[in-house]
Amino acid sequence: MNYLIRTEKLSKIYPNGTFANKSIDFQVAEGEIHGLVGENGAGKTTLMKMLYGEEQPSAGRILIDEKPVTIASEFEAIKAGIGMVHQHFMLVPSLSAAENLVLGKEPKRTRSRTFDMQEAVRITEELSARYNLPVYARARVADLSVSMRQKLEILKALYRGARILILDEPTAVLTPQETEELFAELKALRQRGKTIIFISHKLKEIFNLCDRVTVMRDGRLIATHQVADVDIHQISNEMVGREVQFEISRPPLQAKSPALVVRDISFVDDFGIAKLKHVSFTLRHNEILGVVGVDGNGQTELVEILTGTEKPLSGSVMANGKEITGRSPGFIRRCGVAHIAEDRITVGTALPATISQNLLADRYWRAQFCAPTGFLKMPAMAAEADRLVKDYDIRCNSPNQPVASLSGGNMQKVVVAREFTAEASILVIAQPTRGVDIGAIEYIHARIMDMRSAGKAILLVSSDLQEVMALSDSLIVMHEGEIVAYFPDASAVTDKELGLYMLGIRRQSDDELRKVLHEHD
Repeated sequence: MNYLIRTEKLSKIYPNGTFANKSIDFQVAEGEIHGLVGENGAGKTTLMKMLYGEEQPSAGRILIDEKPVTIASEFEAIKAGIGMVHQHFMLVPSLSAAENLVLGKEPKRTRSRTFDMQEAVRITEELSARYNLPVYARARVADLSVSMRQKLEILKALYRGARILILDEPTAVLTPQETEELFAELKALRQRGKTIIFISHKLKEIFNLCDRVTVMRDGRLIATHQVADVDIHQISNEMVGREVQFEISRPPLQAKSPALVVRDISFVDDFGIAKLKHVSFTLRHNEILGVVGVDGNGQTELVEILTGTEKPLSGSVMANGKEITGRSPGFIRRCGVAHIAEDRITVGTALPATISQNLLADRYWRAQFCAPTGFLKMPAMAAEADRLVKDYDIRCNSPNQPVASLSGGNMQKVVVAREFTAEASILVIAQPTRGVDIGAIEYIHARIMDMRSAGKAILLVSSDLQEVMALSDSLIVMHEGEIVAYFPDASAVTDKELGLYMLGIRRQSDDELRKVLHEHD
């Protein structure tokens, strides 16, 4: 097989002694789509950073076209024909698609040598047509859909001459229809001779798209397979090093009394844009109510209002019979509402603080941990932190290490452990497994179902449709700040149908919505 890019005994040791990659022999054939999978901390990101010049290897070498190369920077990677599309887009929202595409390699007018916007638009439209990746060249990036921004990132790499495209979790926020469209476009790029390294936690996507797949675990390359020769269970077991349970047990439960009652909530942001429009629903005990929608359609603002970090323009929110509209996060927590934030780094944790401090941040004042004199009972706090680390399988050397030193999956377990033991009856859970590996996903899903069985009321907001559909009893679909569909039985709708509502192609009538929401009340 003709390998376009490969590594020989590639290793990376960080100054603190962490062995991120251990003697990696990785090969990608010319004109293939090659999947790369592994748990968080398996070494995938470090390997890709070395291929893209963001990190330098401690040992080993990289070869392109069987010639050793030194990739000292991203600029050198681009010169070598490697382009990378990061999970978090590297775009300037206030600039147009065309301006973003040519940024750093701008066309100039012949005489004045000033930026030629017309030529930038022409280049964008020509590349868009050539690769069947449609984007609006003159539109501001801030006004583009998520899927169009994804296509723009790919076009940026192609404009710079990329033969090898590294795509990091490219479908994380796409609908099923947008994912299918992206896959068709990636397969067309393969037909044109492009080589694609596709990183994903979604194994079904690996099997739908890729020719071969490489599995990494604990910094080592475990195996490379032809996708046609293996199944999802084998790959997942190689990723985790044990048998993985995929089935989520969701025994039927009778939803009980109302826990969270949301009525006619509207919200306008600082720019005067209506982010929520007359949102109403009821969440009951023993129920998981899923909220789905393309990112940016009001889900984040809804969670912020329910948890006290934003105040609504109008409407009301009741938690366990108490009015919490516009109240502080502390007051809302005391009313029995816990919150797993979608951004565990910025909102969910205090990175410099220890694991123990993060676990007990909402309860250190309790009599169990604080004496009447105000002094903390350190032995009691240490014992509780040890218990939570053990119960929630948080992989660490000590509860006293900074939470910032943990992998993404273990950092999420810290948040889950704190919020699930917060003595709350209502759980507002946003993106619980985003960027989390398969082992942690399995664990977090099981804990969510435990909370449901314990009588908790759970509002689950996720951009992962398969996750929401597997866990939820009922579903709400949001589009442009409105509830456009409500399904009392989540099992009665398909992901394709949900995608149509998420894209705004279909919506239930106001009468339908009023009827089903009233019946649910």
